[in-house]
Amino acid sequence: MKKTELLVTPLSVDDILPLAEAGADAFVVGEQRYGLRLAGEFNREQVKQTIDLAHGQGKKVYVAVNAIFHNEKIDELSDYIKFVVEANADAIIFGDPAVLMTAREVAPNMKLHWSTETLGTNWFSCNFWGKKGAKRAVLAREINMESIVEIKENAEVEIEVQVHGMSCMFQSKRSLLGNYYEYQGKVMEVENRKMEKNMFLHDKERENKYPIFEDENGTHIMSPNDICIIDELQEMLEAGVECFKIDGILKSSDYLVAVTKAYREAIDLYFEDPDLYEDKKDELLAAIEEIQPASRKLDTGFFFKETVY
Repeated sequence: MKKTELLVTPLSVDDILPLAEAGADAFVVGEQRYGLRLAGEFNREQVKQTIDLAHGQGKKVYVAVNAIFHNEKIDELSDYIKFVVEANADAIIFGDPAVLMTAREVAPNMKLHWSTETLGTNWFSCNFWGKKGAKRAVLAREINMESIVEIKENAEVEIEVQVHGMSCMFQSKRSLLGNYYEYQGKVMEVENRKMEKNMFLHDKERENKYPIFEDENGTHIMSPNDICIIDELQEMLEAGVECFKIDGILKSSDYLVAVTKAYREAIDLYFEDPDLYEDKKDELLAAIEEIQPASRKLDTGFFFKETVY
């Protein structure tokens, strides 16, 4: 069985070599004009630098072209995808069919990963996009472990699952979404609105703070807790899930390196001997809990819940 890939979203070019040394197998980079909810902004020159550094370490780089595209950006896709090919990226991440159709025309040999963040909820959809040209499907964060395993058993494409980090709860193309809550006099209020990377919706009733950030794609409200299932990987490893993703959005570089090391060890232990992973997994979880910010609790997301929409 091929070892599960460990995919990490770096904050900058400076993160590539430390994360590669920590055990990352692949990276997601891009610029917000074309990519959605990126951990860091990478212009074209930085994308090239990242690819050169990663390939020098035997690692892969996937370029995010999964933004929500409106008419005014469609004419730019051909040029950007040609750039991604020339930069020697290993795959393009897409959600919009416009990207797939453009890639068919200008980059027919480029590997494509289908990622909508919400629609990858069944194996029929994964295989539909596989027949259209996608080689990988990124599953939604809101499905449980049983559904993930069932999808993997029936999928004709590679499967990617986020195993660590925050997830998006809501996106609006509009900016300053918090204005709505303040205007309505709701219980939620916006803190530090002018600080781009330090804004929260504060739900005092539930004692939750929902991180917000705004970029060219609009306003994004993120989960109050971080997913962490380093001690619950066995079912997906047994099923043969091809890729585990660590999302670095709104995290520090040091934190990402430490978490990557922990998941690298977990995966390696399992493939050496599942019993070794079983013996060490609680210790690995405890190590992450030690470095976890006090304001960001760890939980298991939807992995062990009934999926409800």
